[in-house]
Amino acid sequence: MSAQTEFAFEQSGADADLLTRLLGKTDQVLVKKLSNNDRNWARYRIDPDTGKINRKRRMNNQAGPYIPVQERDSGFFPSLALMERDSEGDADIWEAYFYTVWPQASGVRKKTRLVHYTSKSSETHLTGLPRELFSELLPASFMVMGRTKHDNEWEYECLTLGSDSEEAVLLSDLFDLDPDFLIGIFEPAERKSAELDRIMTFAEQVIAAWLGGNIAAFAGNNATMPVTAKLAVLARKAFLEKYGLENIDPFALEAPGDALREISRKIEWDLFREYQRRERSVELVRLIMGDQPMEVKASAVIRKLIDELPAIDALMLSASQQRKSRAGYSYEHQIEAMLGDGNIPFEKQVVLVSKKRPDFILPSLAFIDSRKDGAGAGLILSAKTTLRERWKQVEREMEGRRLFLTTVDENIAASAIKDMASFGVHLVIPESLRKSKETEYEGHDNVLSFREFCEQIIKPSLSLWSSS
Repeated sequence: MSAQTEFAFEQSGADADLLTRLLGKTDQVLVKKLSNNDRNWARYRIDPDTGKINRKRRMNNQAGPYIPVQERDSGFFPSLALMERDSEGDADIWEAYFYTVWPQASGVRKKTRLVHYTSKSSETHLTGLPRELFSELLPASFMVMGRTKHDNEWEYECLTLGSDSEEAVLLSDLFDLDPDFLIGIFEPAERKSAELDRIMTFAEQVIAAWLGGNIAAFAGNNATMPVTAKLAVLARKAFLEKYGLENIDPFALEAPGDALREISRKIEWDLFREYQRRERSVELVRLIMGDQPMEVKASAVIRKLIDELPAIDALMLSASQQRKSRAGYSYEHQIEAMLGDGNIPFEKQVVLVSKKRPDFILPSLAFIDSRKDGAGAGLILSAKTTLRERWKQVEREMEGRRLFLTTVDENIAASAIKDMASFGVHLVIPESLRKSKETEYEGHDNVLSFREFCEQIIKPSLSLWSSS
């Protein structure tokens, strides 16, 4: 078994436990969303003639993840010291050495260097890291470093979390990471305390309702998840109020794709998490304690917890599935609202001959399938919050029609984008992701920002669509 296979196997089932353990024992945690250069230093170039890996040439000369000045000098890392050099006149190099531990690499302990080359302005990098934990990561993955003290010296336990993993979602959840988050230093104890305060405020209300025999009514009034369409409206309303807008007409917004991303991935996600926290908390109380107040002994509660373990597992699994399904519906609802506000004609969830249901057809299936002049201007617009391999399902919806796939997913590799191009699939993404250093969208002819899609694809056809 190769080293890479071993790492992949170990990561597949244990990263959540490793992350939880790390956060439980460290005073400060640095979280960094890795840029392309932060990953590519660990990757080797492919020989264009032979197609084989050239182990003498890396993808870039960076040699390790970049650390910005603010985080470098925050006190999280040891202070840099001037490196002694034999040659006079050479630009100064500042450095610090410390040990990092990598549980995903069988707990290997590495002597790591934080180095600042003054000849390269403020450029500072971490070097001496296990290459295999970075080389296969998808775009927008994370590096997590937790600081602990050993023999009066700082040691750093480190993880890499793939952007397509459940652990990346957990990390974002724990630290309330915005979609645009790049790097930050957090104190887990402080975060835990703030979260506990927020939970206890609601817990007092739940306790009062249970003691008063009103827990069922309380659940209906205070802890019921709105249907996805209602939640989407609440999120959109919050966005409009935040920016003083009347609607989300894509032709009036400078960055309509970023607006969709903020509404669905930030505002609605925060609303959803709060509703789900309340809903699941009350459900758990009712499951263990029942609806009627009574004197309860600790032994009875423990026994009930054990007896109801399968039901508790089912409740937690349901919560996880609810999160996944919500994300897709959220993006569809916001796109539907944006098309409506832009007076763009469309049909939704029309059944094709192949029994497929594309999310949107612009302007209509009848228009696209007619043999009239200009019918080729019609298109299918499919929405996927996350892609992975799901874009291949979308390809089957084409049936000779133009297909555009819109997503807010950051973790699509360049190879997958090229595969989509070979099938005639065009990607439509938020404007901020178009040339982001954390994504691999740049340089592909089949990738458009949402604004480019509206201006270059939709607008020239609007008069024809409307008249039809």
